[in-house]
Amino acid sequence: MGRGIRIIIAGMALVAPVVQAGVAEITDRQVRDSIQKGVALLKSRQNPDRGNWPPYQGGTERGGLTALCTLALLNSGVPPDDPSIRKSLNYLRSLGTPQRIYSTSLITMVLCAGDPAKDRMLIRRNVKWLEAAQIDTGDFEKGAWGYTSRHAPGDNSNSQFALLALNEAQRVGIQVSPRTWRLALHHWRRTQRADGSWAYRTTARGSTPSSGSMTCAGIASMVIASGNLGSGGARVLNDHVRCCGDADEANEIQRGLRWLGKVFSVHSNPGTRSWLLYYLYAVERVGRMTGHRFIGRHDWYREGAEMLVSQQDSFSGHWKGNGAVERSNELIATSFALLFLSKGRRPVVIAKVKYDDSEQWDLHSAGVPNLTRQIEMIWHRDLTWQTVDLEAASVEDLLESPVLFLSGRKSLRLTRDQEDRLREYVNQGGFIFAEACDGNGCQGKGFDVAFRALMRRLFPESRMRLLPSDHPVWFADGKVDPKYLRPLYGIDACCRTSIVYCPKNLACFWELSSVGRESPYSKSVQAEIEACMQIGRNVVAYATNRHLKEKLDRPTVVSGEMESMKRGRGVLVIPKLSHGGGADYAPSALANLLRFVHQKIELRVLAEHRLVDPTSKTLIEYPILFMHGRRDFRWNAAQRKAVADYIQNGGFLFADAICANEQFASAFRREMAAIFPGKKIERIPVNHALFSDEYGGFDLARVTLNDPQSHQEGDKLESRRTRVAPLLEGLQVDRRLAIVFSPNDISCALESNASLQCKGYIKTDAAKIGANIILFALEQ
Repeated sequence: MGRGIRIIIAGMALVAPVVQAGVAEITDRQVRDSIQKGVALLKSRQNPDRGNWPPYQGGTERGGLTALCTLALLNSGVPPDDPSIRKSLNYLRSLGTPQRIYSTSLITMVLCAGDPAKDRMLIRRNVKWLEAAQIDTGDFEKGAWGYTSRHAPGDNSNSQFALLALNEAQRVGIQVSPRTWRLALHHWRRTQRADGSWAYRTTARGSTPSSGSMTCAGIASMVIASGNLGSGGARVLNDHVRCCGDADEANEIQRGLRWLGKVFSVHSNPGTRSWLLYYLYAVERVGRMTGHRFIGRHDWYREGAEMLVSQQDSFSGHWKGNGAVERSNELIATSFALLFLSKGRRPVVIAKVKYDDSEQWDLHSAGVPNLTRQIEMIWHRDLTWQTVDLEAASVEDLLESPVLFLSGRKSLRLTRDQEDRLREYVNQGGFIFAEACDGNGCQGKGFDVAFRALMRRLFPESRMRLLPSDHPVWFADGKVDPKYLRPLYGIDACCRTSIVYCPKNLACFWELSSVGRESPYSKSVQAEIEACMQIGRNVVAYATNRHLKEKLDRPTVVSGEMESMKRGRGVLVIPKLSHGGGADYAPSALANLLRFVHQKIELRVLAEHRLVDPTSKTLIEYPILFMHGRRDFRWNAAQRKAVADYIQNGGFLFADAICANEQFASAFRREMAAIFPGKKIERIPVNHALFSDEYGGFDLARVTLNDPQSHQEGDKLESRRTRVAPLLEGLQVDRRLAIVFSPNDISCALESNASLQCKGYIKTDAAKIGANIILFALEQ
C-alpha cells in the first residue's frame, strides 16, 4: 500500500485477553490442520476437467465462486503451479469480457495472486472496466459501485470488493487513477454514520441498518483509498523530500474502530443475523490493515480461529455460517473461513510503539506498512505489522513482535514501568529499532537527546557505539547505496546488536516508497528512498534472522518471580567460573536458564549473578559450575588444580562456546586435557540418558540448529536452520560424566536470540538442553 492516512488509536489501548483457567488455547498446529482440511474439501469439489466450481444456485456472478475458491486456496498456501490452481486460472482466463463487479473483482484478485506477470493484460483490462463502472454522480452513491455498471444502484459490499481488486492490481504494478481513489474516499466518508458505523446502502431516502461486516468494509476501504492517495506526512517538493508534514487524520477510521470494538463478536455479524463468515473475512482485513492485534478488548484472530476450528465439520472439513447463502453453500462458507484463517495468521515482523497520546510516535504512519510490504516481496512470504501501546502492553505483549520501532522528534518521556518493560523486552530477546525524525524539515534533536539518555538508563553497562561498515546491518539483506548512508548506532548484547538507532529520518522515506508501483519521483529521490528501505530491510533481517514465530504461538517469557527466593537449604545456586576468555560475555544467559528451569520444572533456584575464581574457597559449596566464553584463555597451575579438586570431590562443570567460538572451544579442551592428563573430552552418544526426559527434563532427540552460511564481504547474510541431534561433549572422571561442553552456542540464544551470525541452538532448544544438563548433574 502507498502512503496512508494517519490511523489514530488514542483511547484504544492494547489489553491482554482474558484466558479461562483450564481451557487450552488454540494452537498454530490446530489452525494449520484446519486449513488443510478446508483446502482438501475445496479441491475435492472442483470440476477436474474444466477447473471451475459449480456456480451458486441462482447466482449471476459468472466465475465468481470459482474465483473465491481459488483465492482461498492461494492464500491457504496452495502454490500457483499446483494442478488445481492452474486449471482454475485457465478457466477464469477464458471467461471473456467483465460483466459484474463481484466476479470481476474476485477474478482480478486471483490473477494478481497467481501469475500477475503472465496475466498483466487481463488485470489492466479489469482495472479499466472497474474504473469505468464506478458511479460518478449523485450525493451518497458517488464513488461507489453497484452490481454491474455505473448506472446500477451502489452498495458498500460491491464497493469494497472493487477497491480490494484495485488495490491488489496497484500492488503488482498496474496503475489506478487517483480520481478513482478520491471518488471512493468521498463515498466512504459521506456514508459513515454519526456513531462511526456503516450500512449496506445509504441514500437520501434512508439506509439499511448498520452492521459489523459493512463497518469493516468502511474501515478497510478508507485505509486502501487514502493509502493510495498518499496522505501522510512525507512530501516531495521541487525534487526535495520534506518530512514531518501535516497528515490527514483518519477520524473516520478511529470512529469505525471504536464502534466495532463496542459490538465485536466472532459468533455473529453485529447488526444482522446473516453473513457471519463474510464478516470474519472483513474483520481480518481491518485487523491486518490497521495493525491492530486487538479490536476493543478482543484478540480478534485468536478468538476467531478458536471459533472456526471448533465449528468445522470434522469429517468433510467444510464450514457453514449464518443466513441462507452461507448455510446452503459450503463452498462459499468454507472459502470465507479459509481466507480469515490463512490471511490472519501471517506472522508479525515489526510493531510500531505508541508511547504517548500525541501524534509524534507515528509522524509517518505508512512507513512501517510500506517497509513490511517490501520485505514480503523480497522474502517471498506473507507478513504483517502491528501497533503496540506501551502503556497497556505487558512484556509478553511486546514479545509478540521480534522488532519494536520507536520514532519521534520531541523529547521521549516514559514512565518507570514502561522503561522496565522495554529493558525486560530486550533482555528476553527482543530488538529495538529507533529513529529520530530529524532533517528534511524535521527538528528531532529533542528525541535524539532523550533516546540516548533512555538507553543509558536502561543499559548502563553497555555503550551505544557507531556501527562500522562491516557490521551486518549494512548488508544483511542487501547493499546500501553508499551515497545515501545514514549513521547507525547500536547497543550490543552477547553475539548481536540488540538496539539499532538512526538519528536521521528513515520512516519518512519508507512512506514515500512506491512499493509495487512505478515511482513518480526523480532518480536521485528514488535512489535515496530505496537506500532507506534497504537499511530498514537490513535491520529487520539482522534482528529476526528471517525466522519469525507463528502468530498464535505465545512467546516464551522467562519470569523473574523467583528473584525474591531466599538462599537456604533446597535452593540451587550456580555461579559462573571466571577466566580470561570472556567469562561474563553473556551476563544474563545463566539467569535466564535458571528462570526457565524454575518455571518449567518447578526447581527452586536463585538466579543471582555470581562470578567466582577457580581458586575461591567457596567453590565446593556449589554442586554445579557454569562457564562460557568467546576467545582464548589459559588458567595458571593453581587454578587448574582447584578445578581438578572440585571435580574429583563430586562437582560438575557445564560449559558452552558462545557463538561456537573456535578459540574458546580449543582453549577449553586444552585446559581440560591439562587438568586431567590422559583423559579425552569426547562426544556424548545421542542415546545417552542426558538427551531424554529420564531426569524430569525434555526429549532432545532432535533440536534446531542455526547455522550461518559462508558469504563474501558485503553479500547478503544467510543462515540455515536444521533439525539435528544435539552435539555435546563430555569428560568422565571417576566413572561419572562430570564435565559437559557444548561447542555450539547455548548462551547467546539464552541471552537474547539466535544471531544471524551465530552457530548454535535456537532459544527454546538451548533452554531445554541447559535444563537437561542441570537435572542430570543433580542426580550424579
